[in-house]
Amino acid sequence: MKIEKSLLSGSTPMLVLALLKDGDKYGYEMVSELARRSNNTFLLKEGTLYPLLHTLEKNKWVTSYSKLTPAGRERKYYRLTSAGRE
Repeated sequence: MKIEKSLLSGSTPMLVLALLKDGDKYGYEMVSELARRSNNTFLLKEGTLYPLLHTLEKNKWVTSYSKLTPAGRERKYYRLTSAGRE
């Protein structure tokens, strides 16, 4: 099913906030989870996701923190704030 870009752009912040409702996630995890939940209807690209996350963070709807992976790489996680839950 093809989704109009105007519909997607208005819905994307809500989709990301809904993903974070279930717990903290890093960028690629959000992209994969959204694709899985939507049967590949919503395929976010990094160029769309990260500017959106920065905007959500600026609005204080999400916050971020870094965490080391077992392989020793640093990964940035995003967490929903109480304002984001509202």
